[in-house]
Amino acid sequence: MDMVKIGGFLAELRKEHNLTQAELGEKLGVTNKTISRWETGNYMPPVDMLEELSTMYGLTINELLSGKKLSTEEYREMAESNIKETLKNSAFSLKEKQEFYKKKWLKEHIAIMVFIGICIVAVFVVGAILRKPLLGYAAILMLVLAHGWRNNTMMAYVERNAFLNTGTISQNSGLK
Repeated sequence: MDMVKIGGFLAELRKEHNLTQAELGEKLGVTNKTISRWETGNYMPPVDMLEELSTMYGLTINELLSGKKLSTEEYREMAESNIKETLKNSAFSLKEKQEFYKKKWLKEHIAIMVFIGICIVAVFVVGAILRKPLLGYAAILMLVLAHGWRNNTMMAYVERNAFLNTGTISQNSGLK
């Protein structure tokens, strides 16, 4: 999609309807600066605004996204192209979702991880003070177990959220 072409088309339609940017903005409940950003191609109107504009101008959303009025043959051709482009631009990739949910899990569990870290250090320090090497080994074992717990619970959380939100795994798949 060519946002500059779409913006130019939106400006052309507004002028055909004898509206200023301020008047159009008032009708849509946005500022004239927002209208200007759409018309210069800096921003794309959100879906609800595209619906309003298509109704107001008597055009389809497909025509608005194509940046021109379309014949029947062009309409079919552009519909598929616009849908693919919109989906590609609006959806987060699975990798992006996984990174988002990893960060979210870490933020939600930071206190637990700090507490576990303090406990491990305390066991290690007590072992050194009491000259009990087994306590040092216990601290290392605790560290390994804590690391395994963190990775397993974080990845379960990531998979549950990232995959269920993409529709890759159904809600009835047994993941909770």
